[in-house]
Amino acid sequence: MLFYTSSITPRLTYTLNFIESIINKKIEITTDKEQFLQSQGVKINYSELRICEKEYHIKPHQLLFQNTIKAVDITIDKCRNNTCFFTHENDSHAFDVFAAIFYLLSRYEEYLPHEKDMYGRYAHINSLAYKYGFLKLPLVNLWVKDLQQQLSIYYSSFTIHHSPFTFVPTYDIDIAYAYKNQPLLKNIGGFFKDMLRGDIEKITERANVYSGKQKDPFDTFDWLDQLHENYHLNPIYFFLLAKKRGIYDKNTPPSSKGMQRLIKQHAGKYKVGIHPSWQSGDDGTLVNKEIASFEKMAQQKCILSRQHYVRFTLPETYRRAAAMGIKEEYSMGYGSINGFRASVASPFYWYDLEKEQQTELLVHPFCYMEANSFFEQQYSVEEAAEEIQYYHDIVKTVGGQFITLFHNHFLTEQPEWTQWRKMYEDFLQKNFS
Repeated sequence: MLFYTSSITPRLTYTLNFIESIINKKIEITTDKEQFLQSQGVKINYSELRICEKEYHIKPHQLLFQNTIKAVDITIDKCRNNTCFFTHENDSHAFDVFAAIFYLLSRYEEYLPHEKDMYGRYAHINSLAYKYGFLKLPLVNLWVKDLQQQLSIYYSSFTIHHSPFTFVPTYDIDIAYAYKNQPLLKNIGGFFKDMLRGDIEKITERANVYSGKQKDPFDTFDWLDQLHENYHLNPIYFFLLAKKRGIYDKNTPPSSKGMQRLIKQHAGKYKVGIHPSWQSGDDGTLVNKEIASFEKMAQQKCILSRQHYVRFTLPETYRRAAAMGIKEEYSMGYGSINGFRASVASPFYWYDLEKEQQTELLVHPFCYMEANSFFEQQYSVEEAAEEIQYYHDIVKTVGGQFITLFHNHFLTEQPEWTQWRKMYEDFLQKNFS
């Protein structure tokens, strides 16, 4: 495929690189009109004026030819049943799909002045996707699919590439154990709190775990192992290893032998990564210490990461992750609502908008987290089952990567969580058996 433009910019090159990865075709960029005229193959003219009769002409918005970050005037429209923006008249495509993809993938809006949520994160209510009702759609994938369809109509030689659907179950291990491997003072304090509340069920559970009569309720790891084996799944585990407890960091101490053993066991079977603590968001030096602990326990380099509470700020958090050797980042989603934060269901390389360059940090977006369903959206387990199935199905239609996020302590056999545990198992059985 030959792509003509009057100017080759980092933003344009980045966008075309991403599209190449989806359609599995090489896109050659040229600024040579004569080369474009002579070409007899599939060709896209990305300039204001038509060059020849047999070309697919898309008029450009100026976004990909700029190197500043400023508010962009966006008007939402419809094009071939898809939401779109950066629309044009009198060209072959009706909107600048390349500039629109870049705007969403680069998270351009997160660099503009915006409101923070109660945890200091980019609030989803600021986003274009939420305001205009496409948060639940992998719109970028739908646009690429549409572009391929239009090119196949225009050029009989153009074949549509159908990307394979993949499923990656992921788990954030915020609290590996409820009672086991916890500091003595914490367990004593917990016992007296249960007494004061008159929570006989918790007192009994705690006593049974201490005496060895019952497995720790948060120890759902063997059960998950069996699920992964049954349905031939390759999960990823992210471990929280804060050195000291905090209001949002209540993890099992990384100094405990049980925690060290757990990480070593999982590193031997699955992909594992770091879950940088809440405290590390205020003190970047803590991440180095947490990664060092992780690497010692896992006996491997730490190259995967997802922020605790999905707490990250662009570009700072991603720059720090890349500087520390992280190669793949899994935080691209909201901790306040389910949906497609970057409007995409495929991995993409992070574009550092301030430095105007594509980086080597590969971003894996997730669209479903059970905690969002329960705490934020206040869904019943039946509604959550419908929601996770919806996201599975929509990602499958575009041949994307479907990433779910669960927590071990949400999948226990405790009375309040047994339905959620069953919901997850039923989902896997329905779709992957």
